[in-house]
Amino acid sequence: MGIRLTQAPAEEPVTVDEAKLHLRVTDSGEDALIAMLISAARVHAENVCRRVFVTQKWDLFLDAFPFYTYYGVIPGYVPVDQLPSAWMTMRNYAVRFRGSKIDIPFPRLQSVDAVKYIDTSGVTRTLDPSAYVVDPISEPGVLTPATGTYWPDTQNTTNAVQISFTAGYGDAVDVPAGIKSWILLRVGALYENREEVSVATRVTVQELPYVDTLLDPYRIMGYA
Repeated sequence: MGIRLTQAPAEEPVTVDEAKLHLRVTDSGEDALIAMLISAARVHAENVCRRVFVTQKWDLFLDAFPFYTYYGVIPGYVPVDQLPSAWMTMRNYAVRFRGSKIDIPFPRLQSVDAVKYIDTSGVTRTLDPSAYVVDPISEPGVLTPATGTYWPDTQNTTNAVQISFTAGYGDAVDVPAGIKSWILLRVGALYENREEVSVATRVTVQELPYVDTLLDPYRIMGYA
């Protein structure tokens, strides 16, 4: 599985002016630095939360549509439409069941824009949107084949399936306040500590334990 950003967010969750107000900076000499720190803090927060904030476009790559296999004593293959007649002798075969659910990473899922795959003949095809169902409410979002259908077979090659999708809360104004507050606090820490290593001083710097809890309500847990 692979993931690729195809369209970066058009804006950051907080503006340079908002960050400067937080930092108590009044001149514009370090605007470029502050903008870079905002971006770094946002990416860090997205990685921690396992979601994206401002609208972005991504491509998800899979080697095949979901399936799982029951392995019996004798290697073999039983297509799904033959399962009823093969059920009593299932333990003598390796039976391939078609799966269904595909988790779409980086909620909140806004839309699935295209589902492409390489068929068994090596031809790249695009699934008609009527062939699948998008669940944007679940987090992560879920993609399943339409009722009564199955995902098509694909060529045995890497990245045979490409799912293009749009994700994020929306515009910067739609990003929750807790996330914005964390980004501002992280920008402040990065702005004040510009070296990779700390220099020993008589002052003991202590982390504020509540800071990372600002992100807790937005973390996505339980999927790879």
